[in-house]
Amino acid sequence: MSKTLSKYIGINVLSAIAVSLIAIVGLDVVAGIIDQMSDIRRNYQFVDVLIYTATKLPSTVYEYIPLASLIGCLVGLGMLATNSEVVVMRAAGVSLMRIVFLVFKPVVLFIFIAALIGEYFSPYLDQLADSKREYLRKGESALDSTSGFWAKEGDEFIHFNAVFPGGVLFGVTRYRLNEQHELKEASFSSRATFNKTEGFWVEENVSSTIFLDQQTYTRKWVTRKWQTELTPEVLTLNILPPEALSAGALNNHIDYLEERKADSAKYRLAFWSKVLQPLVIFSLVLVGIAFVFGPLRQATVGFRVFVGVLFGISFKLLSDILGPLSIVFEMPPILAILAPILICLSIGLILLRRAG
Repeated sequence: MSKTLSKYIGINVLSAIAVSLIAIVGLDVVAGIIDQMSDIRRNYQFVDVLIYTATKLPSTVYEYIPLASLIGCLVGLGMLATNSEVVVMRAAGVSLMRIVFLVFKPVVLFIFIAALIGEYFSPYLDQLADSKREYLRKGESALDSTSGFWAKEGDEFIHFNAVFPGGVLFGVTRYRLNEQHELKEASFSSRATFNKTEGFWVEENVSSTIFLDQQTYTRKWVTRKWQTELTPEVLTLNILPPEALSAGALNNHIDYLEERKADSAKYRLAFWSKVLQPLVIFSLVLVGIAFVFGPLRQATVGFRVFVGVLFGISFKLLSDILGPLSIVFEMPPILAILAPILICLSIGLILLRRAG
């Protein structure tokens, strides 16, 4: 009976979370496509918008797994409560904590999926999606300061039209200045690839203009060696927002910044947000379970979904507010992530204790 009960509750909760996730992600995808319609140009067509959206899909799934887990728990377990199946389980001697444990078992699958996506898929696919979009917009043409990515190294300012994963750059413009901040050289290469063995870039189709006092000189190369500390890993850290990076990359970059006594607050905030996301999902599901056994026991499915969305949005807003505040007031970022989690856990435990 124990295995049958576990399977029955697991299937109900798992299917409810999956349906909730599909519905939420679907709405976000449609909104994203509509939002990008204004970006359609000669080289960036509707099919490219669809490809971009599909490539960013894992990140969207990662973002909404906590909310979908909350709503799915409210709906899945709520349906059992509405049909009086939970009452039958309790009458048969199944404890409240046993039911809570059985609800959490399928949630572990989504926690694992979220961790897998956030650590291995999102960083690569986000960079690929953004880089391909920029490449389609500008390609290998000369600099357009309204798009692309900037970097600075020594006396050089560098602009990239697109930075692809694995060490491929398109549209590389380099400006070298002297000590008086006067332009001494400007060069452009249509493409650059990183030589992992030797640790340098190889620029292709290079055109360089050197500025002297009264005249200029232009030189061209089919290929040119470019020695720089801007490796593909460093560029990825600079072009992607901290929340799009993996926990491993964030941890390494935090160590790098702290060794140089640079500010690492926003990266530490993103790191703890990644590491503690399983606890976020756990706390939201606990609140969902507590609502079903407490104030929402007799509520309709629609009202449960409404409460789940409202609570999930409130949780997200609180997290989004506390994060920047922790940086401004120089508080440990982990506290900004833990505060909403502890509030959820407290609400869930109090309601479950009353229901038990």
